[in-house]
Amino acid sequence: MKLSHRLEQINQMVTDQYDHIWDCCCDHGFLGAALLQRGAADKVHFVDVVPSLTEVLEVQLARFLPDFLKGYDWQVHCMDVSTLRLPESSGRQLIIIAGVGGDLTLEMVQAITRTHPDRELEFMLCPVRQHYLLRQGLIELEYGLLDESLVRENRRFYEIIHVSSDSDCVISPIGDRMWDLSRDLDREYLSRTIAHYERMGRNAGQEAEQILAHYRKLQVSAEKL
Repeated sequence: MKLSHRLEQINQMVTDQYDHIWDCCCDHGFLGAALLQRGAADKVHFVDVVPSLTEVLEVQLARFLPDFLKGYDWQVHCMDVSTLRLPESSGRQLIIIAGVGGDLTLEMVQAITRTHPDRELEFMLCPVRQHYLLRQGLIELEYGLLDESLVRENRRFYEIIHVSSDSDCVISPIGDRMWDLSRDLDREYLSRTIAHYERMGRNAGQEAEQILAHYRKLQVSAEKL
């Protein structure tokens, strides 16, 4: 199956081997199926709260996956991601949350963190908006950065943020290693982001201005290139 540009970028950023991978808000399960097909985890979990999606997905996986998969395990869960309970395991687990807003993504991460206070947790996050809000929340939860990337798909920009509770690398509220300001892609995204917060500033006031200050400082760096 052919992944969208965004899902393919997430797929490529999963470079380690895991015991469990959780493809949350999985929709049609394309990403989880790709990860399962290449053996990125011993078991891949497909999680969505919509029964009509999970019912169809389970039938499709049962029908098509056995044709090319030997020795790998999978399971479909119809549940709220916020109620996720990870199995006890000494191996690594990766929780992928993509395709929902940054506010909802953060609520899910907060809930999973509260449920597993003594576990090492690792997330791959790709919200559709509210990246700054999500990053600030991850900082407050004391997560550290593993990797990040910027991708554009269908005229929309996405930040992909890979974090771990065991990483000592500080998360930037506006992103750090994802930026390559010599690229037109990054410059366009920066300009759009600044324009967005300038519009917000007319109503949100000081908070938007504080966020703008971070992005404008980055813009100054871009103009020097």
